[in-house]
Amino acid sequence: MKRVVITGAGTINSLGHDVATTLEAMREGRCGIGPLECRDVERLQIRIGGQVRGYEPETRFNRQQLSLYDRFTQFTLIAAREAIAQSGLEFSGELAARAGVILGNSGGGMTTLDDNYRAVYEEGKNRVHPFVVPKLMNNAAASHVSMEFNLKGPSFTVSTACASSNHAMAQAFQMVHGGVTPAMVTGGSESMLCFGGVKAWEGLRVMSRDACRPFSANRNGMVQGEGAGIFVFEEYEHAKKRGAEILAEVIGYAMTSDASDIVMPSKPGAARAIAGAMQDARINPEQVGYINAHGTGTAANDKTESAAVADVFGAHADKLMMSSTKSMHGHLIGGTGAVELLACIMAVRDGVIAPTIGYEEPDPECALDIVPNEAREREVDVALSNAFAFGGLNAVLALRGV
Repeated sequence: MKRVVITGAGTINSLGHDVATTLEAMREGRCGIGPLECRDVERLQIRIGGQVRGYEPETRFNRQQLSLYDRFTQFTLIAAREAIAQSGLEFSGELAARAGVILGNSGGGMTTLDDNYRAVYEEGKNRVHPFVVPKLMNNAAASHVSMEFNLKGPSFTVSTACASSNHAMAQAFQMVHGGVTPAMVTGGSESMLCFGGVKAWEGLRVMSRDACRPFSANRNGMVQGEGAGIFVFEEYEHAKKRGAEILAEVIGYAMTSDASDIVMPSKPGAARAIAGAMQDARINPEQVGYINAHGTGTAANDKTESAAVADVFGAHADKLMMSSTKSMHGHLIGGTGAVELLACIMAVRDGVIAPTIGYEEPDPECALDIVPNEAREREVDVALSNAFAFGGLNAVLALRGV
């Protein structure tokens, strides 16, 4: 089996339009959540989100491209360009034939869907743009990345709600690890911060109206975000041979299903995913120094995840650092695990632990070290990234510094 390393990273999210800006914001504990700017916002009960601000699509794409690219596809391509440029890979010949792209996404072209429902039902139009279907389909971003970068190998989209990115990256890891291909582009994206997207989530009654405060006793719900995180996963010897910079090594993963409830999280399911990732990575619990928590800020998720971590790690749970960066960038749903993987890379590469901001009151049911409010400098050998989705679908990744 092949070792798998990360040689490129790219992002755009509410904390920054690139990796450097995003990591700086995480170090500083900056909040990217603010008032929503969207059509009919006054009709929404939830009016905050981790929105990408200062973004001008016309400076990134031409008119023809914008007729084909929903906002989530635009974010994906921007992040992919940064990641592939950093990797230094050029996809041609045999490499192009074998390399592919696996992305996570949950909502697809929600902005396109919202705009066209308005056009037909509110404005009474009888025609929509001929590219509406290819623009809104969940695999649009993966397809456009494959076309822009000449990726002719396995390419598809994984849609497992909030675990989509972690499932996608696990599949990409497996393909490189198993020798199917020397390199894969992977990660995830989401853009659901339009009227219809937010209104649908309001119905679940899990959203906060003021802030995301994971693990704090006074937490009152999650806050949505948007953006993308994209990575190049590459076989270690292939990367080493060409002198590539290695950001981190992916050493294992696990995927489980709760098989119990469509929305309520399960401690056994989460615990099996955490334990399974360590087993796959062939490490013991004492080697893990940091966990990027799923940490949505809802009462059920945070206490369930805390209990699962405590069960798996036992006495070592008290020595672990765990934080939820959703407190800063919001919950990117299908894209969230990809942006959160940046915090894990920062932990194992730079020894900087991103904080859980907005923490105000201790919760005895979440009695772990959640790195409250301020980043921490600490050497970390192994980091885990948790993702636990509606539908009871769980995926955990393990990273090591190189």
